[in-house]
Amino acid sequence: MNKITAAFKHKAFIPFVTAGDPDLETTKELIRAIVANGADIVEIGIPFSDPVAEGPAIQKADERALANGINTDDIFRMVAELRTEIDTPFVFMTYINPVFVYGIDKFMARCKETGVDGVIIPDVPFEEKGFIQEACREHGITYISMVAPSSAERIAMIAKEAEGFLYVVSSLGVTGVRSDITTDIDSMLAEIRKVSDIPCAIGFGISNAQQARAMSEIGDGVIIGSAIINIMEKYGKDSPKPVGAFVAEMVGAIRSGS
Repeated sequence: MNKITAAFKHKAFIPFVTAGDPDLETTKELIRAIVANGADIVEIGIPFSDPVAEGPAIQKADERALANGINTDDIFRMVAELRTEIDTPFVFMTYINPVFVYGIDKFMARCKETGVDGVIIPDVPFEEKGFIQEACREHGITYISMVAPSSAERIAMIAKEAEGFLYVVSSLGVTGVRSDITTDIDSMLAEIRKVSDIPCAIGFGISNAQQARAMSEIGDGVIIGSAIINIMEKYGKDSPKPVGAFVAEMVGAIRSGS
């Protein structure tokens, strides 16, 4: 079984961190804390100057990381170091520009070499994913697809070809904390289940234990990013402990609802 899919042996928790915010040493400690507190997959953001899917929290995290001079090779080295002690799947969240500039084949080869298991690239439309998915398959990297409320009749088409897990976007718009999640996710999942039994992880806007539990009861996993980034912004280099506590709380909520 695909290593990423295997992480969904129970309701999965997938936290997101921006690499290099506030620095790579802190990112390493954050990832260690996240894994120690029960994360099933770690989503690592590669900072980018124009992250079109991100709201203010992650945009600011990208700006802080880039201001530190963080580059893709630094992040690959960090992942390689963590891989000597952590077996939890790592997934890069990035945009096509950094991958293209690095070299698509070179990027995927380096993912394989350093121990990155999958990639999420939200600004590559489903219809145009062939060129990137081919490189992923050549190097054994899982290409993770996304569906959103706006995907409509394309949901089944995307789900049918999805690998690893399907990232189900819970809300229209960019990432960020939301007080309520009003999308009819049940209907989206029903469309997916007609064509695939791939695990579905729900993200965008989930920020507390109550929301995490509610989403875990609908889907197979929960993704939280902006709420974690907000903690990181508040505590900076001291954020691993409070982020670890937040992850433990979310994992507890999700497991109690499974």
